[in-house]
Amino acid sequence: MWKSRDKRVEGRSPVSHDRHIQNYMRTKIFAKAGLAALFLSVSASLLSTLPCAAAPEIPAEYKQGGFAIGCQAYTFNRYTVFEAIEKTASAGGRVIEFYPGQKFSKEEPTLKWDHNATPEMFEKVKAHLDKYKIRPVNYGVVGIPSDETEARKIFEFAKKNGLRAVTTESDKSIDIIEKLVKEYDVMVAFHNHPKRPNDASYKVWDPNYILSLVKDRDERIGACADIGHWVRSGLKPVDCLKILKGRVVSSHMKDLTEFGKNSAHDLPYGLGVSDIKGVLDELHAQGFAGNISVEYEHNWETSVPEVAQCIGFVRGYGTAKNW
Repeated sequence: MWKSRDKRVEGRSPVSHDRHIQNYMRTKIFAKAGLAALFLSVSASLLSTLPCAAAPEIPAEYKQGGFAIGCQAYTFNRYTVFEAIEKTASAGGRVIEFYPGQKFSKEEPTLKWDHNATPEMFEKVKAHLDKYKIRPVNYGVVGIPSDETEARKIFEFAKKNGLRAVTTESDKSIDIIEKLVKEYDVMVAFHNHPKRPNDASYKVWDPNYILSLVKDRDERIGACADIGHWVRSGLKPVDCLKILKGRVVSSHMKDLTEFGKNSAHDLPYGLGVSDIKGVLDELHAQGFAGNISVEYEHNWETSVPEVAQCIGFVRGYGTAKNW
């Protein structure tokens, strides 16, 4: 009688022993395969609950009252980009949002600050930002063309400046935008101007349209909530923010004199009809991590004291709420 060293198969023939070993190995392989399949299934389930991509963050030292509050440089469009940086600092802001085409400096007034800037211009602006302890966080409103070569210039500009996002209204370029957002890890925010009654093709005034545009796209693509322009369109800003929950990248914040009228103009926060307190409450509830840009389009040449009131309102309100 053939004997095996394995007591479990003692007394079996060599053929039956081989079959036993084969069955045993199959059982082990299938068990491992089952565990692997289970691991992959659990991993996929866990990954599906996580965001597709992490948004670039604005460091905490640039936040006041829980928000990164500063200026859209367009507030100071009568001045150079260097003066806009200085005025943002004097108003108490810690961040700035550039816009394309601003005059560069008093010394070089024929130059324009935009995504075609030279390396020398970059270095000069960076030094001025460092001097006034201002962080650049955004750029726009800028048209992003469907032409990839031209669109890349905008994303390269954003990356070189360490910007979190680019603001645009180029909804027709959404495919190239998504491609470059993934490549550069720079967010894109769709901005809203007021509704145009005689132009049905202009849709980005409507938060529902912006949501339909971005909801199935990379999570770094969302909205720049222009509070004042929603008010001019006859929309309640808090309602609009709720529609866009989870997709608010940044905000151009305005408190206006009247509701539903294009003729309305800016007031210091808390004195107009835009419900700035409600807006801040909603942004905080959503875990908003972007920049709030004071875009003050009134008293153009002497607006710094009013801009300072706006920044102070956000800082004070958030501090009182312990944000």
